[in-house]
Amino acid sequence: MRNPFTEHPHAVGESYWEHLRFAGAFALLMAWGAIAALVHAVLPFLFTTTAGRVNDELQAMRSRSPGRLRSLDKEIPG
Repeated sequence: MRNPFTEHPHAVGESYWEHLRFAGAFALLMAWGAIAALVHAVLPFLFTTTAGRVNDELQAMRSRSPGRLRSLDKEIPG
């Protein structure tokens, strides 16, 4: 029987809890980058490099997990 809570985590080589931890950290970092970018849009003298650094860290997080990258390539329609 298919388990929607574990199917994707297992596809990227993680347990449910490992995936929850990674995805949660990724989401929080994305949220911080979005907030910094919005503040920068209004007040361009603030957070001048933050969104770019956050983006670099998000890419680094993904690149440290090759199984996750392969899975994402399959999931995103062409």
